[in-house]
Amino acid sequence: MSTVNYELIGDIGVIRLNNPPVNALSHGLREGIWGEIKSAQEDASQALVLICEGRTFIAGADITEFSKPPQAPALSEVITEIENSRKPVIAAIHGTALGGGFEVALACHYRCALASAKVGLPEVKLGLLPGAGGTQRTPRLAGVAAALEMITKGAPIPAAKAKSMKLIDHVVDDDLFEGALAFARELIDQKAPPRRVRDITIDPASIPEGLFEDFRQRLEKRAPGQLAPQNIVSCVEAAVKLPFDKGLAKELDLFIECLLSSQSAALRYMFFAERRATKVQGLSKDTPIREINSIGIIGGGTMGGGIAMNFANAGIPVKLLDIDQAAVERGRAVIDKNYNISMKKGKITEPQKAHCLSLIQGITDYTDLVEVDLVIEAVFENVTLKKEIFSKLDQYCKPGTILATNTSYQDIDQIAAATSRPEDVIGLHFFSPANVMKLLEVVRGSKSADDVIATAMRLAKTIKKVPVLAGNCYGFIGNRMLRPYAREAQLCLIEGATPEQIDTVMQSWGMAMGPIAVGDLAGLDIGHKAREGLSEAEKGDPKTYCIADALVEMGHLGQKSGAGYYRYDPETRARTSDPEVQAIIEAQAKAHGIERREISDKEILNRLTFSLINEGARILEDGIAQRPSDIDVVYVYGYGFPPHRGGPMFYADSIGLKKIYDTICTFRDLHGEANWTPAPLLVQLAKEGKTFTDWADDQR
Repeated sequence: MSTVNYELIGDIGVIRLNNPPVNALSHGLREGIWGEIKSAQEDASQALVLICEGRTFIAGADITEFSKPPQAPALSEVITEIENSRKPVIAAIHGTALGGGFEVALACHYRCALASAKVGLPEVKLGLLPGAGGTQRTPRLAGVAAALEMITKGAPIPAAKAKSMKLIDHVVDDDLFEGALAFARELIDQKAPPRRVRDITIDPASIPEGLFEDFRQRLEKRAPGQLAPQNIVSCVEAAVKLPFDKGLAKELDLFIECLLSSQSAALRYMFFAERRATKVQGLSKDTPIREINSIGIIGGGTMGGGIAMNFANAGIPVKLLDIDQAAVERGRAVIDKNYNISMKKGKITEPQKAHCLSLIQGITDYTDLVEVDLVIEAVFENVTLKKEIFSKLDQYCKPGTILATNTSYQDIDQIAAATSRPEDVIGLHFFSPANVMKLLEVVRGSKSADDVIATAMRLAKTIKKVPVLAGNCYGFIGNRMLRPYAREAQLCLIEGATPEQIDTVMQSWGMAMGPIAVGDLAGLDIGHKAREGLSEAEKGDPKTYCIADALVEMGHLGQKSGAGYYRYDPETRARTSDPEVQAIIEAQAKAHGIERREISDKEILNRLTFSLINEGARILEDGIAQRPSDIDVVYVYGYGFPPHRGGPMFYADSIGLKKIYDTICTFRDLHGEANWTPAPLLVQLAKEGKTFTDWADDQR
């Protein structure tokens, strides 16, 4: 079957698109639309309906063509052909109309959609902007302020909201095809002419003074240093100030600037990295998947409750076990509070909340876990306790139940050894808050069965997580790399930097939070408590924790106590610097014989990011991560690494491994080999002039 077919039904021409799985705007699809619109001008039709087969309308551009030479007709030519049609063209939308797909719909003269459909312009998520008129047509229909919000956020919006914004003309409740034909018939009967969005003008006097500048400043706080959002503002501004064709030319120029930018390259890399991460090397496609129809969770605290919400949201019943009924009720109260927050944000309705809560059953007895298909242990990090729990699970759970630990760093094999079925044991490391964070580290023990791995990776998709397979070592991928990053933050602090400087450097560079503020958020007492049971050798260099310990001893536990490295407003949680903390830093430096010095922003950035990269290279050498892009997925989705820099390993490739190697050697000469010995893989690739991506390609 051709990707584009035409049928004349009475006096209505129907153009059907069929390019599975998502009707992406490939060359064949563009060519077909262009040809059918052109030929339909000469037949007996009085109106045309553009509709898609399969599960969705045109879901966007074919991203695989971005790096290839362009083929005519370009999307802009197709859109011009649609808009120039002498007969009204109606877009019939179901599923999603995203990016170039929605730009095609905007070029149509009228738009109808199923009530369940969503539309949007998500190009900003790939470091791009709509390049086929989206920035020019959207503000003409929805208004400037609404268009700025919609295009710079890139989130799809439901049909009802799109109609209220005048982006959709008609919403159909059930049969889209019949509804679109009926809508076309109304237009024909009304003798409605083609209604071209390009002919709408925006009165510059209607735009509040300073709107664009104010929005730019807000964007800089929301997306610091990012090119695409700022270019989108320039395009929408052009829609107000320039004629339509000149606005299109401006849009094209800025689209090309974004397309050629390193930021867009990084975001497109991450798009494919996320999909690549779901593939497990050496695992047959025929590996069976275990059925998971019910879940048990041990521990009803913040983490356990968040994990439970993921499964309830996916319609999977959960049994949440805690030590007594009071603990169970506390856990359910936290879950209820989290669902209320989601309701206030408009993400769920009251009936949806009630349904999800009905799927979560609180229990206090292990015998209630006899028939569950998966158990996830989510208690605090005490390996002795975890082993006791797994021994009980081994006793009570039916054969074939997957036994998972949510540990963030403990030895999976040691925990599995507490059972008679280590092949059923796996790590499922959720990130906090578990009901929000997208990353799931799937940790393979030495005896974890292939079907357990395959089931875990599939299950992650069911609960809308991004899974990354990790090997078993201290901290797996993410937390193992976090140790040198946190170490360098602490060493910069004691050597001369301030908390504000370190956090400002890293946030300005794009990290979601600076490392010092992260410590306050997590709670300084957590690390302090973990160190209490360790020997001096196990604790490591005291310079990396002496400041934190001193703060804990004076009651500075972080945000929860109102003071950590910073002081926090009890109402707003706004942070301010604390002279007492600066005095403690200086006292600890003196106690350790350190003469504090001025540390540049560049040194802070390089020490923190290059330590990440060096440890990432070791993780690849050790086989803990399957590929460099998996490390990048972990850091972007789990640790707030800026997506527009592509993750630590892509960032390393982009600036050159030779430069990183040379800088690490300089740090080694200044600070010693203990922290700054280049990883052998980094040494090898730097000498060969290769990248981590080259290395990954060689491993295939």
